[in-house]
Amino acid sequence: MADLSITAANVLRGSNARVETGIVGATVTAGQVVYRDASDNNKFKLADCDSATAAAKIPYGIALNSGSAGQPAAVQIDGDITIGGTLSPGLPYFLSPNPGGIGLIAEVAIGDDYTLLGLASSASVLKLGFLVSGATRAS
Repeated sequence: MADLSITAANVLRGSNARVETGIVGATVTAGQVVYRDASDNNKFKLADCDSATAAAKIPYGIALNSGSAGQPAAVQIDGDITIGGTLSPGLPYFLSPNPGGIGLIAEVAIGDDYTLLGLASSASVLKLGFLVSGATRAS
């Protein structure tokens, strides 16, 4: 399996979305998972479940726009998001080991942390609900 294929132009906030704004500290594409880097003025950077940086394993939200380092960003932190890719309704989606990636549980490799991003409520909408399990895949 592979990460969810996202078309950035199709990422849309839902009517119940909670959104925060800030600055990106790296190149980010709409639909990617980001964390806030407290060591770099709380800039948004790409999260991933196998990062050597503990903070990068804790998602803050999903980027609603694309940008390069230093540019403004809108990040959805709660609510429904049209993710710009095809989901399997009812299935949980997790933070991937690929920076910014979203995938099914099969994408979490041995040694990676399980971090739930949300559940698919339809073929295009992800109901965000971040849950950092603290558990690492052993086998």
